[in-house]
Amino acid sequence: MIPEQVDNWIREEIFDRVPVSICVIDRDFGIVKANEYFRRKFGRIRGRRCYEAYKGNDAPCDDCRAMKTFSDGEVRVTQELGIDRDGNHILYVVRLAPLVEKDGSIPYIIEMATDITEVKFLQNQLREKQERYRLLFDEVPCYITIQDRDFKLLETNRMFKDHFGDHKGEHCYEVYKQRTEQCYPCPVAQTFEDGKVNRSEMVVTSKAGDTINVVSYTAPIRDAAGDIMAVMEMSTDITQIRQLQSQLTSLGLLIGSISHGIKGLLMGLDGGIYAMETGFEKNDQQKIAKGWEMVKRNVGRVRSMVLDILYYAKERASVPETIEAHVLAGEVAEIMRPKATTFNIVFNTDIHDISGDMEVDYKAVRSMLVNIIENAFEACRVDKEKTIHKVDFILRESGNDVVFEIVDDGIGMDRDTRNKIFTLFFSTKGTSGTGLGLFISNKIARDHGGSIEVESTLGKGSKFTIRLPRDMPSAVSYD
Repeated sequence: MIPEQVDNWIREEIFDRVPVSICVIDRDFGIVKANEYFRRKFGRIRGRRCYEAYKGNDAPCDDCRAMKTFSDGEVRVTQELGIDRDGNHILYVVRLAPLVEKDGSIPYIIEMATDITEVKFLQNQLREKQERYRLLFDEVPCYITIQDRDFKLLETNRMFKDHFGDHKGEHCYEVYKQRTEQCYPCPVAQTFEDGKVNRSEMVVTSKAGDTINVVSYTAPIRDAAGDIMAVMEMSTDITQIRQLQSQLTSLGLLIGSISHGIKGLLMGLDGGIYAMETGFEKNDQQKIAKGWEMVKRNVGRVRSMVLDILYYAKERASVPETIEAHVLAGEVAEIMRPKATTFNIVFNTDIHDISGDMEVDYKAVRSMLVNIIENAFEACRVDKEKTIHKVDFILRESGNDVVFEIVDDGIGMDRDTRNKIFTLFFSTKGTSGTGLGLFISNKIARDHGGSIEVESTLGKGSKFTIRLPRDMPSAVSYD
């Protein structure tokens, strides 16, 4: 058993050497005892009160925790801002505990103060760094996600949330592509496997339903042991770049298509000129008429080609006008009637004086209707199975839509051709067409908020139904 003197010495030694500030105060807040660490930190204790030593005050604190502990005997822990003996501000945690006599009275309280200034400083630095990294993470102009091995989103940045929504905890393939299973190949899975930075390009869908071309880089996030705990995927929107590449590709196709088209037209003009010259030499009126017809037909094709190219190549702002539909249809019919006579086509019009006006880009819609009727005439001209052909041009209304119908009994189209006719540069005319006319016609209809529907049977003819709403959407342009 340890002698009492030794026991007291050990207690005294522990009290004095423990690396925190300890003092004992009485009910007048006077410091009756303090350890060596306290004296080094706050200076002398003789005749001083706790609020003088800790804070340099000349009166008890407004919310004195020691007073409360004297009153109820409860142990308290509080965080305080004080001043050390050198005048430095310090932050410390104080633990107050009552020293209770056998009769239950509390003559003294023991206070233990732990300096946390440096810890708090480091905590603030860490928080500031975390905030800076969070700001960088959120404001970087690309999509960033952190994914676990199950491809669940652990973190996403602000731009990702703006475009795809806040889907923390969901699978990336559900959010990006509305899939129910993992994508293959998957750059995130590859990085989990090889621990390297991987690159991929993909098409994703935003919450608004827009398709976005992105190039993605994935990088491993490792724990202290060096094991991969997550993968960061950073994706950059390259949609505009891909659109530009597509436009450049289309431009190349356009040049090739135009070259072939011009070659064919020149050959047609040469043939017509040759026929006319031969007719003049031999005074053959029939040959002259035939040659002149070939020249006129090919000049018309040149005109049509030039207009198509202008619509495709030049950005053109819409010019909305309020018109009566039957006036527009009547003008188109008058434009096309002479050509119908030239091709020996019966051109029937059924143009109803429908009530109400409609708002359209007049020149664009007129060009669209002329283009489709010209296609109907061409389908009849090349059909050698029938001696007489007819084309019907009908105007009617359906609800809030104005409907134009163009029906021919020409060569018609099979299903494959019907599915491709609105595709850029697709043409059934060989070198005689650019493949722009119906593509642009369909674009004009869609930009007006309308549509073009096609019904066709090979060898029997085709029906084009153009539906346009009476009110034109804003910000229409043709480019």
